Amino acid sequence: MQLFKRLFVGLLVVTLTACNGQEEKINGVSFVASPKKADQSHVNPVVNVNANYAAVMPFGFIRNLENPNVIYNTDRQWFGETRAGAKQYIEELRKQNIKIMVKPQIWVWRGEFTGNIMMNSEEDWKTLESSYSKFILEYAELAEETKAEILCIGTELELFVKYRPEYWTGLIKSIRETYNGKLTYAANWDEFRRTPFWDQLDYIGVDAYFPVSDEQTPTFETCMEGWKKHKDIIKKLAEDHQKPILFTEYGYRSVDYAGRKPWVSDRSMNEVNLEAQVNTTKALFETFWNEDWFAGGFIWKWFIAHEDVGGEDNSRFTPQNKPAEEVVKKYYQIDK
Repeated sequence: MQLFKRLFVGLLVVTLTACNGQEEKINGVSFVASPKKADQSHVNPVVNVNANYAAVMPFGFIRNLENPNVIYNTDRQWFGETRAGAKQYIEELRKQNIKIMVKPQIWVWRGEFTGNIMMNSEEDWKTLESSYSKFILEYAELAEETKAEILCIGTELELFVKYRPEYWTGLIKSIRETYNGKLTYAANWDEFRRTPFWDQLDYIGVDAYFPVSDEQTPTFETCMEGWKKHKDIIKKLAEDHQKPILFTEYGYRSVDYAGRKPWVSDRSMNEVNLEAQVNTTKALFETFWNEDWFAGGFIWKWFIAHEDVGGEDNSRFTPQNKPAEEVVKKYYQIDK
C-alpha cells in the first residue's frame, strides 16, 4: 500500500508538471496601475527582487453591488487601468524578460467587496453577463496580442459565479476561441473550494489571505503551524482536479496581527509591525514554494514608483523598501 501511494504521488507530480508545461516557479509581483506610463526605471526593481512574472491589472468599474454595467477604458481612469496602459506596461516588462499574467479586475464604488455583486432580476443578470463578457474579451484579445503567458478571467466574484455557473462555462469557451495561453480565475481564500469550473482552466487560482496566527507579532513557527490545515485542503484540491495551485495574490500587511485576518485593508489598522510581515511572508514561502503541485504566486502589491512607496513607516501590503522585500528577493532567488 505504501509503495502504491508513493507511485501515485510521483505520477501526480509528473502529470501536474506536464499538463502545466511549467519548468520554473512563478515568482510574481502584482504590478499596480498608475496614472503614468512605465519605463525601465520602474521595471528594474522588479528584476532586482528576482521576479520572473508580473500581473498587469487593468480595471473596470461598477457603481454599486446591484448595478449590471461594467465601465472601462474611459478618460477618467488612470493610464495603467486602461487597455492602452496595460499594453504599454507589458511592453516595458517584456524588455526585461518578465513574463505576464493579464488580470482584469472590477472595482465597486466605495471599495465594496466584489464577491457580493448580486443582481435583482434576470434582466440585470443578462446585462451584467453581456457587459462583463465585453470587458474580459477585450483583455483576452490584449493577452493574445501581447502573447501573455496567463490570463486571469475574474477576481473574487463568488456570487456571480455561484448564481450563473452556465454563463462562466460559456465565457471560458469564448475566451479560448480568442486567447491561446493559460487560464486561471482568482478565487478568494474562502471561495476556492466551491468554484465549479476548475477543470476548464489551467491553474486553480487562489487569493491566499488565509488566517494563520492570532498573535500580535506572529512568529514564524506559529505561522507554519497555522498553515497546516489550509495546506492539506489546498493540496487535496490540486490532486482531485490534477491542476497546479497558483496564488493569484498573496501577501501580508506590515501591521500588528498581520496573520489574523490578512485580507483586511482597514486604514484604522496602522500600528506598523515589520517583523509580523517578515514572519508571515517567510512562513508562506516555506510552506508552499518547494511543493511540486504549487505553481507559484504574485505578491500583493508592487507599485511602479519603487523609490516613493513602502518604507519602514508604511503599514500597507507592499513589501517594497521594507525588510519583507529581502525575504521575497531571497526566496525568488532560491527558485532560480
